[in-house]
Amino acid sequence: MHPKLTPTAALLLTLPPLLWAGNAVVGRLVSDLVSPMTLNFLRWLLAFAVLLPLAGNVLRPSSPLWPNWRRFALLGLFSVGGYNALLYLALTTSTPINVTLVGSSIPVWMLLIGRLFFGVAISRRQLLGAALSISGVLLVLCRGQFEVLLQVRLVPGDLYILVASAGWAYYSWMLARPTTEPADIRADWSAFLLAQVAFGLAWSGLFAGGEWALTKAHIQWGWPLAAALAFIAVGPALIAYRAWGAGVRRAGPAAAGFFSNLTPLFTALLSSAFLGEIPQLYHVMAFVLILGGILVSSRR
Repeated sequence: MHPKLTPTAALLLTLPPLLWAGNAVVGRLVSDLVSPMTLNFLRWLLAFAVLLPLAGNVLRPSSPLWPNWRRFALLGLFSVGGYNALLYLALTTSTPINVTLVGSSIPVWMLLIGRLFFGVAISRRQLLGAALSISGVLLVLCRGQFEVLLQVRLVPGDLYILVASAGWAYYSWMLARPTTEPADIRADWSAFLLAQVAFGLAWSGLFAGGEWALTKAHIQWGWPLAAALAFIAVGPALIAYRAWGAGVRRAGPAAAGFFSNLTPLFTALLSSAFLGEIPQLYHVMAFVLILGGILVSSRR
């Protein structure tokens, strides 16, 4: 079936950015209740528990997963273990609006990593789009005052999410390149996600253990934290992943890429509603630059 952006596909592709925006806002709301690495571990522990009845067969000793364990260990590191942990760590010092806008630099990282590690050429149009997107990211990093860049006054969270974005771009290239990945695992979204979560849970558990051993980690149990964990484990992880995969199959990856940039817009709206963080003019300008860069670089 030829990819086509139908109303159903548009709805499927709009839901994940909304849930990912909610993930950033909730992560900021509970930052005083639980340490970031611990939050990430608990989130994926719950997601693992939900996925296990759906695709537990993928973890059996006879599963074709195990001959490919190195690949899934890397996928779990760059997504479940690394990206999400750095996201929650970034939210302890930066705002959800900033984090998601800086995270919109992922398409730029996609170009750079594709060129450096996978030998994919970059066109002039893509370079122009990258320049626009980078301008938007810099606008967020300097809080709308470019002279700040000369003073290198960046909060740690901005740097964490830049590293996370680079890791996610490499993860995306790993997914896109042909591999010997078992077809029956790749075809089943729950099995494919559980395979990544199983290894990612090991990575996130390792990071959480280091957090408790080396820092003043904390956790304050209660209904607010329980509700937050239930949301981020089911919504931004499982539902968003399922909807995104279904939407990409219907509309194609090129069209789907535009929808991912709705995340900063939804984050700004949710932050204003739940955190009282009113979007500034430079946030709007940055969003326009980043989206413009994506549109320019994606045109054929």
